Amino acid sequence: MERSTEYAFDIDVATRYLDEQSEPAQDRYVFAYTITIRNRGTVAARLMSRHWVITDATGRVQEVRGDGVVGEQPRLRPGEGFEYTSGAVLETDLGTMEGSYSLEADDGTVFDAPIPAFTLAVPRTLH
Repeated sequence: MERSTEYAFDIDVATRYLDEQSEPAQDRYVFAYTITIRNRGTVAARLMSRHWVITDATGRVQEVRGDGVVGEQPRLRPGEGFEYTSGAVLETDLGTMEGSYSLEADDGTVFDAPIPAFTLAVPRTLH
């Protein structure tokens, strides 16, 4: 049986560089990312935990695991969405993030929703 229609989530990401919080001379680059997660399946589910793999331009990897997102474990009914903003600090001006959310459907099924890789980059200014 194809589970993708029952347990399906879309994840959209928007990123921005936080110049005012960054200190490039100290290898500190701060980024914000806004995630929108939408239940496009047919079963309600609660976002239980997150797993991130953050890689900077030197190949240094940080793994982050935790309960929920921004202190919440939102329950999303079919068609509902949830948006939140969080941040990441890198030692380089370029990196990537990817990962997954672990969700528990109302019927007890536990499944992962993959978060496709996205780029964190200091914008290049044109002179």
